[in-house]
Amino acid sequence: MRDDWNSWYPDPNQLRWHPFTIPDAAKGAVDFAEGLNTLCGAGDPKTRNGLSIHIYACNSSMLHKCMYSSDGDFLIVPQKGALRILTEFGKMTVKPNEICVIQQGMRFSVQVSEPSRGYILETYNKHFTLPDLGPIGANGLANPRDFLTPVAWFEDKEIQYTIINKFQGKMFQAQQGHSPFDVVGWHGNYTPYKYDLDKFMVINAVAFDHADPSIFTVLTCQSETAGVAIADFVIFPPRWSVQEHTFRPPYYHRNCMSEFMGLIKGKYEAKEEGFRPGGGTLHSMMTPHGPDSECFEKASNANLKAERIADGTMAFMFESSFSLALTEWGNKTCLRVDEEYYKCWQGLKSHFNPNDRLK
Repeated sequence: MRDDWNSWYPDPNQLRWHPFTIPDAAKGAVDFAEGLNTLCGAGDPKTRNGLSIHIYACNSSMLHKCMYSSDGDFLIVPQKGALRILTEFGKMTVKPNEICVIQQGMRFSVQVSEPSRGYILETYNKHFTLPDLGPIGANGLANPRDFLTPVAWFEDKEIQYTIINKFQGKMFQAQQGHSPFDVVGWHGNYTPYKYDLDKFMVINAVAFDHADPSIFTVLTCQSETAGVAIADFVIFPPRWSVQEHTFRPPYYHRNCMSEFMGLIKGKYEAKEEGFRPGGGTLHSMMTPHGPDSECFEKASNANLKAERIADGTMAFMFESSFSLALTEWGNKTCLRVDEEYYKCWQGLKSHFNPNDRLK
């Protein structure tokens, strides 16, 4: 893990990663803390301003070992394998299609029963909150009632325990002679929590036009500028698509945000081939992007009847107002960069005819 964003040369191109490799258990055990790698990020944890995106891939549980981040809050998105997470506040199981948030300074240990992989968004500034609902009103998107805190649990053991601290982008460790999970009681509301993405109440356009994906925001880490986030966690859940006179997939655009996308399961409607579960894409600010050529032709000629989209699929986006810098691991060492990603747009053709007139 690292936060030195000047250690690798900038790359403004559209980027896609094949599914990140899970360590082979036959070659040795790798636990959650050992299997963490930083993909990209921006800012500085020393000044409490910025974020990191990490990938975890592991094949064994953390044994007599826990970790915490002094730098920020972890939003963890499992993609393969359930995580049984022990914390000072109790324990919780987080399965694929669920997320959890473990805030700054909270000690936790991850146990797995199978090879596991997922994504982490770490924010250095504020805590994650629900987005302002504005004219939506009292209910919608992710409702507070659906967030769950850990089940009460503690262990009273005198045993050698390794404590790992992520501090200013580096990992440190110390030893202590008892379990860190010997907290018998606590009060307040500064706790870890989990959320089932199937509980999300989808809001969508029901007449015409493609709505901004901010309507799918689950959690946000707000900046001091209204409407501009340090980071948003956005999902693209199963839903109805009913717009008339509209190109329904995401339109081609470039904007002032950086967009990292991951896929938990299924096929993302704008790029059904190449973007696979456990992989990712990064479209940096002001870099143009949009649906691949196959999706464009299909959507441009579709019969615009009401239809279900994204059934069996869950894609998500970490969106940030920061310009994200790649690490060497993210652009080279991981060996998962799709060097032919750009080809998905090469088949796009111009259909413009200046002689055509609306009737």
